[in-house]
Amino acid sequence: MPFAPPDIGEEEIEAVTETLRSGWLTTGPNAAAFESEFAAALRSDFASCTGSGTAADEAGRQPKAGELHAVALNSATAGLHLAVEALGIGPGDEVIVPTWTFTATAEVVRYVGAEPVFVDVDPHTLNLDLAAARAAITCRTAAVIPVHFAGLPVDRAGLAALAAEHDLTVIEDAAHAFPVRSSGVPVGVGSSDAVVFSFYATKTMTTGEGGMLVTPSAQVAARARTMRLHGISRDIFGRYSASALEAPVDAPSWFYEVVAPGFKYNLTDPAAAMGRVQLRRAVAMRQARARIAARYHEAFADLPLRLPAGDPGRSGEPDGEHAWHLYVVRLTDAAPLDRDAFVRALTSARVGTSLHFIPLHRQPYWQANFVPPGAAFPVADDAYRRAVSLPIFSAMTPDQVERVVHVVREALGGS
Repeated sequence: MPFAPPDIGEEEIEAVTETLRSGWLTTGPNAAAFESEFAAALRSDFASCTGSGTAADEAGRQPKAGELHAVALNSATAGLHLAVEALGIGPGDEVIVPTWTFTATAEVVRYVGAEPVFVDVDPHTLNLDLAAARAAITCRTAAVIPVHFAGLPVDRAGLAALAAEHDLTVIEDAAHAFPVRSSGVPVGVGSSDAVVFSFYATKTMTTGEGGMLVTPSAQVAARARTMRLHGISRDIFGRYSASALEAPVDAPSWFYEVVAPGFKYNLTDPAAAMGRVQLRRAVAMRQARARIAARYHEAFADLPLRLPAGDPGRSGEPDGEHAWHLYVVRLTDAAPLDRDAFVRALTSARVGTSLHFIPLHRQPYWQANFVPPGAAFPVADDAYRRAVSLPIFSAMTPDQVERVVHVVREALGGS
């Protein structure tokens, strides 16, 4: 039983094959269309994800005032990096980051010379504790990067209020959170300065490796587009598309300018082609995950487990408020075995598991350089001692789900 294999079908394979035959192996027309379709899906509350044609109709549109700008990249890490860079965060700045996250959330802060300030998480959701974030604010605090852990959005209204009160930049790490709404508003839409999604192989939709930076700011998007490809003023598609070839002779197709020392973060066209198909399936895949979460909730209710926050009963609604990227249980004190023994029991039964996360304040680099002596993270430490991520993926069959249910119940002494 694998932990989280990608849900790839013949349509994705055909789209990638067609792209390979087209000759566009780097960033090209599929990447541009993917950006337009992704933004359209968010603007239309995911209606575009159902394959209704809305996204295709809007593909290629230029963003208008007040609309979203989406920038396709080769990873969410790249998106977070470009966001902090474009928003002017740098040396001397502090950025609040939850300790319960993957290292990428913090490492991008160091990329620009700023300092991460780790805070604890909420004991119910394992999302950023806003009270802890408020207590960590100093005169050097420039930004906060919340993480929508497992696909459950952080309190975005509370976050926006905190940011407005202290004039903070907000960059949402939404690597787990697509497609999902928060208080009726899609994650990706709202007052935050940037939102970054991941399309890694295990995520709710995938391009193999990939990510998307979404922002309401034309300036941030323009900077990210330039910096994602070596700081060059015109990308390959812009230089060799039909419209570029029809440009006046004083701007030949081969001409470009390096305007900044950029990076190599562009998304390839074969990956974007896969992403466009996955985008059309995103709502259906989220619904499948929610049905699995609902079954787990039902099956594990009487076990010595703390089940994840969120209501999976809304599995039939495309605008549900949990993406169910992960299903993380926490063993209670009444459990007959500890976390490591529980993992070994599942492994011996050939059921894959994972751990999300080893808190950053426990990692050698972060601990040695950015965790003050005596700093305490009781919620994250307790969760680390108890947490296990169980298999959940959209292609999971009913038999596979019941296999996990049986093995978990057997390990914990359930009937």
